[in-house]
Amino acid sequence: MAIRALILPYCDEGVDMSYRPRWWMLLQALLFPTTRRILQGTQTTLLGRLASRISVPLLSGRNFHITYLPVNERIEGPSSSFIPEQVLEELVRSSSHRVIIRRCTCRDGNQCTHHPIGLACLLLGEGTREIDPAVGRHVDVEDALAHVRQCLDDGLIPFAGRFKADNYLWGVKDRGKLLTVCFCCPCCCMIMNTARFMPQVTRDSIVKLQGFKLIVDAERCTACGTCTDACFMEALSLVDGRIFRDESRCKGCGVCLSVCPNQAVSATVDDLRTAIDDLNGRISTLIDYR
Repeated sequence: MAIRALILPYCDEGVDMSYRPRWWMLLQALLFPTTRRILQGTQTTLLGRLASRISVPLLSGRNFHITYLPVNERIEGPSSSFIPEQVLEELVRSSSHRVIIRRCTCRDGNQCTHHPIGLACLLLGEGTREIDPAVGRHVDVEDALAHVRQCLDDGLIPFAGRFKADNYLWGVKDRGKLLTVCFCCPCCCMIMNTARFMPQVTRDSIVKLQGFKLIVDAERCTACGTCTDACFMEALSLVDGRIFRDESRCKGCGVCLSVCPNQAVSATVDDLRTAIDDLNGRISTLIDYR
């Protein structure tokens, strides 16, 4: 009751708030390793194939449509702004309500040692008013932006979009009013660790930021393989001592820029305003978070 009283300034009377016991997040963390192994076996094991058939409707089409925001300041273009912060600030300021999930269940379940468990998902929109304060903090705009900056400063990779699974996880009625902003680490993120094993329809639901292009400086590149190992979609490979990029597999997360020891990988965004408008347009066809 005391926790619920703390969020009254952020909630309207009569909101049908969901109930999620404190052990709910512990259960998710405990199931994380098993779920990850099953989804990684969607093309190789009987259980994985069964899981794929069950999960594809939830991880495609109108139920799953996300875009990663490249987490690196070395991205050239007409605007010198830090892309993730600019995009997410617009989303946060436009949102009608905001909740920060208390623990990242991916990092919790994987016992992450690289990033704090408390740097978890930010959910936006009217649907977030239903989230039990036991699992999420109801916050104002400035608190939400402070969380965004803390996650970006820690090197986490954000994505924004429609992830219907969050409606089930956090007890939000599916009325198209819940926008997910997740802050991912490649070592733990469920999507980053399973997407390349999933059917094409799921992989196609991860849409690259419009106008994002990667460039490899052949003179700086030593073919060390660091970027190829780090790419969660296996879009980069070494061919005859040179980096080859599969454009169709790249999702524009920017990890390769961050890990290259020689700064041989760079990126451009043709027109940031156009890219943001495109992202907002795609989101608005699936979610009303304002």
